Amino acid sequence: MNWSEFFLISLAHFFAVISPGPDFALVVRVSLRFGSITGSWTSLGIGCGILLHVSYCLLGVAVLVSQSDLFFDILKILAALYMGYLAVGILVSWRQSSYRDLAMDLEKSEGPTIFRAWLNGFLTNGMNPKATLFFLALFSLVIDASTPMVVQAGYGVYLSAATVGWFVLLANTIGHDSVRKRLAPVAPYIDLAMGIILLVLAFGIALDI
Repeated sequence: MNWSEFFLISLAHFFAVISPGPDFALVVRVSLRFGSITGSWTSLGIGCGILLHVSYCLLGVAVLVSQSDLFFDILKILAALYMGYLAVGILVSWRQSSYRDLAMDLEKSEGPTIFRAWLNGFLTNGMNPKATLFFLALFSLVIDASTPMVVQAGYGVYLSAATVGWFVLLANTIGHDSVRKRLAPVAPYIDLAMGIILLVLAFGIALDI
Protein backbone atom coordinates (compact mmCIF):
# COMPACT_ATOMS: atom_id res chain seq x y z
CA MET A 1 0.00 0.00 0.00
CA ASN A 2 1.20 3.51 -0.86
CA TRP A 3 0.87 5.34 2.46
CA SER A 4 1.30 8.82 0.99
CA GLU A 5 -1.52 8.05 -1.43
CA PHE A 6 -3.66 6.74 1.42
CA PHE A 7 -2.95 9.89 3.44
CA LEU A 8 -4.09 12.14 0.57
CA ILE A 9 -7.26 10.09 0.12
CA SER A 10 -8.00 10.17 3.84
CA LEU A 11 -7.41 13.92 4.04
CA ALA A 12 -9.62 14.69 1.03
CA HIS A 13 -12.35 12.44 2.39
CA PHE A 14 -12.12 13.97 5.87
CA PHE A 15 -12.85 17.48 4.61
CA ALA A 16 -15.59 16.19 2.31
CA VAL A 17 -17.41 14.14 4.94
CA ILE A 18 -17.47 16.84 7.64
CA SER A 19 -18.72 19.55 5.29
CA PRO A 20 -22.47 20.31 5.50
CA GLY A 21 -24.48 18.57 2.80
CA PRO A 22 -27.49 16.30 2.32
CA ASP A 23 -25.94 13.45 4.34
CA PHE A 24 -25.18 15.75 7.26
CA ALA A 25 -28.63 17.34 7.15
CA LEU A 26 -30.36 13.96 7.07
CA VAL A 27 -28.41 12.46 9.98
CA VAL A 28 -28.87 15.54 12.16
CA ARG A 29 -32.59 15.62 11.45
CA VAL A 30 -33.38 11.94 12.08
CA SER A 31 -31.09 11.71 15.12
CA LEU A 32 -32.69 14.69 16.80
CA ARG A 33 -36.18 13.64 15.77
CA PHE A 34 -36.01 9.89 16.41
CA GLY A 35 -32.82 9.21 18.38
CA SER A 36 -29.35 7.74 17.90
CA ILE A 37 -30.43 4.27 16.75
CA THR A 38 -32.35 5.61 13.76
CA GLY A 39 -29.49 8.01 13.06
CA SER A 40 -26.98 5.16 13.16
CA TRP A 41 -28.95 3.04 10.68
CA THR A 42 -29.20 6.08 8.42
CA SER A 43 -25.42 6.45 8.73
CA LEU A 44 -24.94 2.83 7.71
CA GLY A 45 -27.05 3.49 4.62
CA ILE A 46 -24.84 6.44 3.75
CA GLY A 47 -21.78 4.21 4.08
CA CYS A 48 -23.34 1.69 1.70
CA GLY A 49 -23.95 4.56 -0.70
CA ILE A 50 -20.20 5.24 -0.58
CA LEU A 51 -19.56 1.62 -1.58
CA LEU A 52 -21.88 2.14 -4.55
CA HIS A 53 -19.82 5.12 -5.75
CA VAL A 54 -16.59 3.19 -5.21
CA SER A 55 -17.96 0.27 -7.23
CA TYR A 56 -18.86 2.68 -10.04
CA CYS A 57 -15.30 3.97 -10.08
CA LEU A 58 -13.61 0.57 -9.93
CA LEU A 59 -15.77 -0.76 -12.76
CA GLY A 60 -15.34 2.37 -14.87
CA VAL A 61 -19.07 3.10 -14.80
CA ALA A 62 -18.54 6.52 -13.19
CA VAL A 63 -16.43 7.64 -16.15
CA LEU A 64 -19.10 6.56 -18.63
CA VAL A 65 -21.86 8.28 -16.65
CA SER A 66 -19.92 11.52 -16.21
CA GLN A 67 -19.09 11.66 -19.92
CA SER A 68 -22.67 11.00 -21.00
CA ASP A 69 -24.79 14.13 -20.70
CA LEU A 70 -27.99 12.09 -20.88
CA PHE A 71 -27.10 9.62 -18.12
CA PHE A 72 -25.65 12.30 -15.88
CA ASP A 73 -28.70 14.52 -16.35
CA ILE A 74 -30.95 11.57 -15.47
CA LEU A 75 -28.91 11.02 -12.29
CA LYS A 76 -29.23 14.71 -11.42
CA ILE A 77 -32.99 14.66 -12.01
CA LEU A 78 -33.44 11.61 -9.78
CA ALA A 79 -31.25 13.14 -7.07
CA ALA A 80 -33.11 16.46 -7.21
CA LEU A 81 -36.49 14.72 -7.03
CA TYR A 82 -35.48 12.52 -4.10
CA MET A 83 -33.91 15.36 -2.09
CA GLY A 84 -36.95 17.49 -2.87
CA TYR A 85 -39.18 14.66 -1.65
CA LEU A 86 -37.25 14.45 1.63
CA ALA A 87 -37.33 18.23 2.04
CA VAL A 88 -41.07 18.48 1.44
CA GLY A 89 -41.70 15.65 3.90
CA ILE A 90 -39.68 17.44 6.57
CA LEU A 91 -41.37 20.80 5.91
CA VAL A 92 -44.85 19.24 5.95
CA SER A 93 -44.03 17.56 9.26
CA TRP A 94 -42.86 20.90 10.63
CA ARG A 95 -45.93 22.67 9.27
CA GLN A 96 -48.23 20.18 10.98
CA SER A 97 -46.49 21.01 14.26
CA SER A 98 -46.10 17.34 15.24
CA TYR A 99 -42.39 17.93 15.71
CA ARG A 100 -42.99 20.74 18.19
CA ASP A 101 -44.38 18.18 20.63
CA LEU A 102 -40.81 16.92 21.01
CA ALA A 103 -40.23 19.52 23.69
CA MET A 104 -42.97 17.91 25.82
CA ASP A 105 -42.39 14.21 25.18
CA LEU A 106 -39.45 12.81 23.22
CA GLU A 107 -40.73 9.27 23.50
CA LYS A 108 -43.85 9.94 21.44
CA SER A 109 -41.89 10.32 18.21
CA GLU A 110 -42.22 7.10 16.24
CA GLY A 111 -39.31 6.72 13.87
CA PRO A 112 -39.07 4.93 10.54
CA THR A 113 -38.28 1.23 10.37
CA ILE A 114 -34.65 0.13 10.37
CA PHE A 115 -34.83 -0.62 6.66
CA ARG A 116 -36.43 2.73 5.88
CA ALA A 117 -33.78 4.58 7.87
CA TRP A 118 -31.04 2.65 6.04
CA LEU A 119 -32.70 3.22 2.65
CA ASN A 120 -33.01 6.97 3.21
CA GLY A 121 -29.29 7.17 3.93
CA PHE A 122 -28.38 4.93 1.00
CA LEU A 123 -30.47 6.83 -1.55
CA THR A 124 -29.46 10.26 -0.27
CA ASN A 125 -25.78 9.47 -0.74
CA GLY A 126 -25.98 7.01 -3.62
CA MET A 127 -28.03 9.36 -5.81
CA ASN A 128 -25.95 12.46 -5.08
CA PRO A 129 -24.18 13.43 -8.36
CA LYS A 130 -21.68 15.57 -6.46
CA ALA A 131 -20.59 12.49 -4.53
CA THR A 132 -20.19 10.64 -7.83
CA LEU A 133 -17.91 13.40 -9.14
CA PHE A 134 -15.94 13.50 -5.89
CA PHE A 135 -15.12 9.80 -5.97
CA LEU A 136 -14.46 9.91 -9.70
CA ALA A 137 -11.89 12.65 -9.10
CA LEU A 138 -10.44 10.76 -6.16
CA PHE A 139 -9.99 7.50 -8.05
CA SER A 140 -8.78 9.09 -11.29
CA LEU A 141 -6.59 11.95 -10.06
CA VAL A 142 -5.34 10.98 -6.60
CA ILE A 143 -5.04 7.21 -6.89
CA ASP A 144 -2.33 6.08 -9.29
CA ALA A 145 -3.49 3.93 -12.19
CA SER A 146 -0.85 1.34 -11.28
CA THR A 147 -2.33 0.82 -7.82
CA PRO A 148 -3.63 -2.78 -7.63
CA MET A 149 -7.39 -3.18 -7.82
CA VAL A 150 -7.48 -4.96 -4.46
CA VAL A 151 -5.75 -1.97 -2.83
CA GLN A 152 -8.20 0.44 -4.47
CA ALA A 153 -11.05 -1.71 -3.17
CA GLY A 154 -9.45 -1.51 0.27
CA TYR A 155 -9.43 2.28 -0.01
CA GLY A 156 -13.13 2.12 -0.82
CA VAL A 157 -13.89 -0.02 2.23
CA TYR A 158 -11.96 2.42 4.39
CA LEU A 159 -13.83 5.42 2.95
CA SER A 160 -17.14 3.71 3.63
CA ALA A 161 -16.18 2.69 7.17
CA ALA A 162 -14.80 6.15 7.97
CA THR A 163 -18.00 7.74 6.70
CA VAL A 164 -20.15 5.44 8.81
CA GLY A 165 -17.93 6.09 11.83
CA TRP A 166 -18.24 9.87 11.48
CA PHE A 167 -21.99 9.89 11.04
CA VAL A 168 -22.60 7.31 13.79
CA LEU A 169 -20.59 9.57 16.11
CA LEU A 170 -22.71 12.51 15.00
CA ALA A 171 -25.92 10.49 15.42
CA ASN A 172 -25.00 9.35 18.93
CA THR A 173 -24.07 12.89 19.92
CA ILE A 174 -27.16 14.61 18.53
CA GLY A 175 -29.44 11.65 19.32
CA HIS A 176 -28.43 11.28 22.97
CA ASP A 177 -31.45 11.84 25.22
CA SER A 178 -29.79 14.60 27.23
CA VAL A 179 -28.78 16.46 24.07
CA ARG A 180 -32.23 16.01 22.53
CA LYS A 181 -33.86 17.39 25.67
CA ARG A 182 -31.59 20.43 25.64
CA LEU A 183 -32.22 21.05 21.97
CA ALA A 184 -35.96 20.35 22.21
CA PRO A 185 -36.96 24.04 22.48
CA VAL A 186 -35.17 24.86 19.21
CA ALA A 187 -35.78 21.49 17.55
CA PRO A 188 -38.55 22.79 15.26
CA TYR A 189 -36.21 25.45 13.89
CA ILE A 190 -33.44 22.90 13.34
CA ASP A 191 -35.96 20.71 11.53
CA LEU A 192 -37.04 23.67 9.41
CA ALA A 193 -33.41 24.51 8.61
CA MET A 194 -32.65 20.93 7.55
CA GLY A 195 -35.69 20.91 5.28
CA ILE A 196 -34.66 24.19 3.68
CA ILE A 197 -31.07 22.97 3.20
CA LEU A 198 -32.26 19.84 1.39
CA LEU A 199 -34.67 21.90 -0.71
CA VAL A 200 -31.90 24.34 -1.69
CA LEU A 201 -29.60 21.42 -2.58
CA ALA A 202 -32.38 19.89 -4.69
CA PHE A 203 -32.91 23.17 -6.56
CA GLY A 204 -29.15 23.56 -6.99
CA ILE A 205 -28.87 20.15 -8.61
CA ALA A 206 -31.94 20.80 -10.78
CA LEU A 207 -30.59 24.15 -12.01
CA ASP A 208 -27.32 22.45 -12.96
CA ILE A 209 -29.07 20.18 -15.47
